[in-house]
Amino acid sequence: MAIEIRQQLKLSQQLVMTPQLQQAIKLLQLSRMELLDMVQQELEENPVLEEGLDQVEEKDLPEQEAGEDAEAAAAEKTEEAAESASQEEETFNDFDWQTYLEGYNMGSSGGETAYEEDDERPSFENLLTRKTTLAEHLLWQLNLVRIDDRTRFVAGEIIGNVDDDGYLQTTMEELVAATREPLEVVEAALKTVQEFDPPGIAARNLQECLLKQVEHLEMQGSVVDRILSECLKDLEARRYQAIARSLEIPLEDVFEAAKVIANFDPRPGSSFGQEDVHYIIPDIFVYKIGDEYVVVLNDEGLPNLRINSFYRSALSGGTEVDKKAGEFIQEKMRGAIWLIKSIHQRQRTIYRVTKSIVKFQRDFFDKGIEHLKPLVLRDVAEDIEMHESTISRVTTNKYVQTPQGLFELKFFFNSGISTFGGETIASESVKSRIKDIITGENPKKPYSDQKIVEILKDYNIDIARRTVTKYREMLNIGSSTDRKRLF
Repeated sequence: MAIEIRQQLKLSQQLVMTPQLQQAIKLLQLSRMELLDMVQQELEENPVLEEGLDQVEEKDLPEQEAGEDAEAAAAEKTEEAAESASQEEETFNDFDWQTYLEGYNMGSSGGETAYEEDDERPSFENLLTRKTTLAEHLLWQLNLVRIDDRTRFVAGEIIGNVDDDGYLQTTMEELVAATREPLEVVEAALKTVQEFDPPGIAARNLQECLLKQVEHLEMQGSVVDRILSECLKDLEARRYQAIARSLEIPLEDVFEAAKVIANFDPRPGSSFGQEDVHYIIPDIFVYKIGDEYVVVLNDEGLPNLRINSFYRSALSGGTEVDKKAGEFIQEKMRGAIWLIKSIHQRQRTIYRVTKSIVKFQRDFFDKGIEHLKPLVLRDVAEDIEMHESTISRVTTNKYVQTPQGLFELKFFFNSGISTFGGETIASESVKSRIKDIITGENPKKPYSDQKIVEILKDYNIDIARRTVTKYREMLNIGSSTDRKRLF
């Protein structure tokens, strides 16, 4: 068989991930706060973009060419703008740039106030603050005590090795080696730190943490002290009768002591390590008006972007610009137009997806979570004629406010559990049912997972015990042993 070289024509299609397409896909999966940050960054970096009072519609945007034709058109427009601008050089030189730039000054300098009225001032609650850390709280107390410099130095090392829960994460030998101080000085420094607030801080284990809190309450020698010192393992396993036999005390005294211990804090430093609460702002609202549900996008706080009229005029030949400046403006113009279109497309897609979810989950919006139906991404994708990956991106980190409460859009997509009647019920509905069963149980005799399976059969739900265990763990609910309360 002869080997030869020949030319062939082949017609094919392929998807090219242009930077604009990548930006549009990225916009779909951004949360509301991330979108606001991105828009704010674009407003700072792109001079063609500005925030207007009225939102720009896509029909008002300049026509966008694509590919090589766009580059050629941009170059042609730039040359034409430069040629026509040469005739108006005097007008361009007389342009008041200082006044133009002052129009973008959002703050104030000097003694002038940035707000014309007090009502426009941000509330003090919205000012940026930083919570005191556990280390700062301990160092502040260290500066108030009267100790020698050597002990103070070792105490600072101890504070630096206390974790967010308040436990010391190093040994005495390591502290001796790190500080080059004798063991007596290290022990004295540790004793000093353990007297700080909160009680139980800088403990080396749970037992020491709880016993330090006993000392703080001046309960040395009490039943509580004896239980923590001698029977901590039995207390963790709730073997109260074994504790009573070991300490030779009445069972009622063990119950009373256990109630006191239950109020102790096993993680004394956790109150300083808590992060600030971030409130969720819904991306979309669902209102019930009469017998119909209305979907409304939440555009509050999202800047209304538009193209700056000065740069639009510069490209059309109304202002003199050189060729390089024209190319720069044209590039920024294309980026601004694509961003505005992508945001509009993102909002429309969220609206369509939510409308489809409302159609599929009408029983949920009418009656509650018990009537949530099984739903997969393919169902919504086929309904609105989009790809499943697009639906997945749109429903990520997007929240909807409904008459039933605030939910993430992904909440409405869940698998189905079979019933004895041959129908299916959403897994979220089963989780809700399990939570209700456990909430209504007798804490002295909590239901086992097998018992929950039998109770669910009364609701016509066919489910395995291991599935109940999985759902219970997903709800952060302990086993029947962990939930058992004898008092």
